[in-house]
Amino acid sequence: MPVTNKAEILKRVPIFSSLPDDELNALAKLAVERNFTSNESIFWEGETPVWFYIVIEGQVKVIKHSSSGKEFIIAFFGPGEMIGEVAVFENKPYPASAQSIARTRVIGIRQEAFLAFLASRPQVALSIINVLGGRLRDAQTRLLDLAGEKVEQRLASALLRLSSKLGPTLPFTRQEIADMTGTTTETTIRVMSRLKERGIIRSTRGKVIILDKEKLRLLSEGPPRV
Repeated sequence: MPVTNKAEILKRVPIFSSLPDDELNALAKLAVERNFTSNESIFWEGETPVWFYIVIEGQVKVIKHSSSGKEFIIAFFGPGEMIGEVAVFENKPYPASAQSIARTRVIGIRQEAFLAFLASRPQVALSIINVLGGRLRDAQTRLLDLAGEKVEQRLASALLRLSSKLGPTLPFTRQEIADMTGTTTETTIRVMSRLKERGIIRSTRGKVIILDKEKLRLLSEGPPRV
């Protein structure tokens, strides 16, 4: 991919959007395009952070494994979003694994090259700190949700969050949705069956289609407080 195209991609990333063209081009020269097939690992939890990536095309899921080996999907990233930058910035092992959902294209920048780039550009480093702070707030909110919400409310919140990124058709199995909401597959099937009966969603093999976003939003907010 030409440097100019990589610079255009970087320009769409919030933390790089304010960089002048010469600095965008300098950063683009460090970037390498990589392609992944469906369900291919991009990096593993615990690995030394060599690269961070920006998604060009496709979708990436970020996975955390419990001590018992159970897999939890904690986030999804699409075009224009970064993955792996937390580990690169902190120089600590990747805190979770990343895996492509379908055919995915990314551009990657090596840790040492990126840190050298940041050394003379403190405004970019500050932007990254803001991004990391936002990610931390999102993670804290999700933990509170998991602790305090009923399963139906939790599932509705997860479906709304996913649809805000992916649109009304979500390419996930009931098992994957159960993993995302911290519940069992059996419970997820029961709750989703109720949502189908109420005309809120429709599901086919490996997909969930949101039919009534407003009803789903009301469910996600839980019962009214008095």
